[in-house]
Amino acid sequence: MKKALLIVFLVLLVDQFSKFYIKMNFLYGEEVNILGTWFRLSFLENEGMAFGAKLPIPNAKIILSLFRIVAVSALGYYLYRIITKKEHQLYIISIALIFAGALGNIIDSTFYGLWFESSIYNGEPAKFITQDGFMQGYSSWFHGNVVDMLHFPMFKGHFPDWFPFWGGESFLFFSPVFNVADTAISTGVGIILFFQKSLFPKK
Repeated sequence: MKKALLIVFLVLLVDQFSKFYIKMNFLYGEEVNILGTWFRLSFLENEGMAFGAKLPIPNAKIILSLFRIVAVSALGYYLYRIITKKEHQLYIISIALIFAGALGNIIDSTFYGLWFESSIYNGEPAKFITQDGFMQGYSSWFHGNVVDMLHFPMFKGHFPDWFPFWGGESFLFFSPVFNVADTAISTGVGIILFFQKSLFPKK
């Protein structure tokens, strides 16, 4: 239990610290090279699901936020169950990483609309704001945007002309911009997939 709680705490701490720092020190769309052009901090915000996808229905944002809360609540209960059942330690660590990452992004979508000024329209870094003792941000409950900043554009080039569908077009690897919470989720899923034979031995 203590190890899982420590993982969740550390992931949330690093995730939220990095998001607060980027939100309050970077202009929207600003990029800073960390390791040449291979690793950049690139400030973007995700309004919807993974890779910026959106649900084409009314009130899609609040529906997505509420669904995330229900899903992460169920995941938290599942994490508690596998801890009490003394499942494989690596499996517990994996679920703890996934839970922490999902919770980190839920904090953004639930609260950031209340806590911060908009990053997109002000032309300066957003501020953590209160007015008359109440939060007065760019949106309301469950309508915040998820902050992304990690970018690894390792190399770019062009597909050969004979390549199906994309022949002659340019490409960038790796193009998505993500955050610490996304990294925790991907790491947890990757551990489960890579070590599935050890985690789920045939009886």
